[in-house]
Amino acid sequence: MIFAQTMEIPEIPNLIHYAIPFFAITLFIEVIVDAREKTNSYETKDAITSITMGLGNVFLGLFSKVLVFAAFIFIYNNFRLFTIPFTWWAWVLLLFTEDFSYYWMHRISHTNRFFWASHIIHHSSQRYNLSTALRQSWTGGFMTFIFWLWLPLLGFHPVMILAQMSISLIYQYWIHTERIKKMPNWFEAIFNTPSHHRVHHATNPQYLDRNHAGIFIIWDRLFKTHEPEAEKPIYGLVKNISTFNPLYVAFHEWINLFKDVVHSKTSLKNRFNYLIKPPGWRHDGSGMISDDLRKEWKKNKQK
Repeated sequence: MIFAQTMEIPEIPNLIHYAIPFFAITLFIEVIVDAREKTNSYETKDAITSITMGLGNVFLGLFSKVLVFAAFIFIYNNFRLFTIPFTWWAWVLLLFTEDFSYYWMHRISHTNRFFWASHIIHHSSQRYNLSTALRQSWTGGFMTFIFWLWLPLLGFHPVMILAQMSISLIYQYWIHTERIKKMPNWFEAIFNTPSHHRVHHATNPQYLDRNHAGIFIIWDRLFKTHEPEAEKPIYGLVKNISTFNPLYVAFHEWINLFKDVVHSKTSLKNRFNYLIKPPGWRHDGSGMISDDLRKEWKKNKQK
């Protein structure tokens, strides 16, 4: 049953745009500190590529958000089960439900090659600093919103959902740094932190496909995808790319995926499997996915 109810909708600004000056200032400060302490966490071409990817994401977001908002509004106006008001308890509930949606979107983006083709951009830097947070997909905004469609169906207004999605992205900016080693234990137990997220960006076999949290690390703990930071993370991809060309960074995995689907000499089923199987899967068994690499690491560790 859909409850017909009118309510006043507050005007919520585009929070990402307001956060850009904060991103720029803190990024500049980290660059200065890195140069003074010679920690070598920045590389000029890499940082420029990350910033370019971020600017492209903001520009394309002007178009993708129209699509996303239209989809949310359509579901909200025609199929919502309840009408959830703009009140404090609704925002608290949305904080957790939106973050739950982000966790599953993020986790599936690592285990499904179709979504990985978009998400791989964020992992393509071999550096880990605040500029890495800006290395965002140019295509993800047009497809990953499906993981949030249940929220307008439940009764959250699309304006609330988009605002909370922005809050989540802003929160995740500060965790892309090596400057902060560990937060207090109680904070590490509940929230996503630089330590947790360094693990997520690492290519060490035991770290692959771990710590998918947005704001709350509790989902990883609950669904057994949490891994604490132990040995030093090695950042990047299992097979790194050797270019800083933004167009290549944005689309190289889409091109590789298209080639595998179209040109692989195998069955139609296996061609489709390239879309849904994890990155690294090959129809002839020659590839290795994250689980295979982790098992191999454990086996070698026991020797």
